[in-house]
Amino acid sequence: MAKIALAALESALRDRKLDRTLTTALPPLEQAADACAPTGVAAVDACLRNGVPRGQLSELAGPRSAGCTTLLLQAMAAATQRGELVALVDTFDRLDVASMEAAGADLRRVLWIRGQVGPPEWAIDRALKALNLVLQAGGFGLVAIDLADVPAATLRRIPFTTWLRVQRAVEGRDTACLLVAPEPIARSAGGLTLTLTGRATWTGTSARPRVAGAELRMQVVSPRRRVGGDVAVSARTDDVPSYVVAGH
Repeated sequence: MAKIALAALESALRDRKLDRTLTTALPPLEQAADACAPTGVAAVDACLRNGVPRGQLSELAGPRSAGCTTLLLQAMAAATQRGELVALVDTFDRLDVASMEAAGADLRRVLWIRGQVGPPEWAIDRALKALNLVLQAGGFGLVAIDLADVPAATLRRIPFTTWLRVQRAVEGRDTACLLVAPEPIARSAGGLTLTLTGRATWTGTSARPRVAGAELRMQVVSPRRRVGGDVAVSARTDDVPSYVVAGH
């Protein structure tokens, strides 16, 4: 009787489009290839069941040098190699184009929205407005916003309704939306949160450093589907990153 009542409740919530917070304890099914945006890193995509879900807001979270930027650039490069358009909202204008090109990105398919110097709250507000405009325009396989350099205390002051609006903007589209931040802040009901820890090595100048390699550990969190626990990944970049699974 309880199972019947639960099924009836879930059905009613879905009929009224109120099921965004439903979760399940069942193991995940393999995700259809066209429902995900592969990161281009075989070990990561295997853990994510084909990649980052499209039509959802997902997160790459971790401290500086944890490998979030490396994984983001690889995912964007993989999308351009599939012939998709990608967009990056670069809140503080920190992108090193050479690193993106070294990851294999086709720069002709990249929309780079560069932030401006100013108070963090002002820069974040402009970046979020740009993100919503890009998502509403559509046509992108992957859209990312880089908030990695925003202090955690400042991020926590962003109203949670902000991320609900972002989720509504991307829902039902073929776009995968990625938020890069020092800690998880969005917790989308249908997206993934990838928390990374590790150590990156750098080359280049202090003004424009380039990632030379990284050893990182990734934990995948999903409210709607289990996609595994910890995945240890080591990465070395000699112009183009290569990744191998180091263990589980």
